[in-house]
Amino acid sequence: MGQLLRFMTVGAAGYVVNLAVYSMAVHGGGTDYRLAAGLAFCVALTTTFALNRRYTFRDAAGRLHHQAARYLLVSVVGFATNLLVLQLLVDVGHVAKVPGQAIAVILAAPVNFAGQRFWTFAPRPARA
Repeated sequence: MGQLLRFMTVGAAGYVVNLAVYSMAVHGGGTDYRLAAGLAFCVALTTTFALNRRYTFRDAAGRLHHQAARYLLVSVVGFATNLLVLQLLVDVGHVAKVPGQAIAVILAAPVNFAGQRFWTFAPRPARA
């Protein structure tokens, strides 16, 4: 349960970063909302990887490059989920872009947690 709460705390930080970058790109830069979502994903990804590795899963002992590659792959699956939900909300549901992104990020979070917990930062078996 503590790990889930730490993940949610890191996720909240990533959520704020994501929405700030997304909002600036869409409203400040006139960027297409899908491209803005990709940019926001990339910025938040670097923040959340470092925090999840050190704080949530406390696995700084794992190989950085293996964890980073796995983290990226799981995050891309989560982002695909996010982008699908976002596009459905905006184009089909006529939800405004920033609230749509806020909802899509929340709905993609369980995909990210499961992948990061059970694959990227899965406990390694004890050596005999």
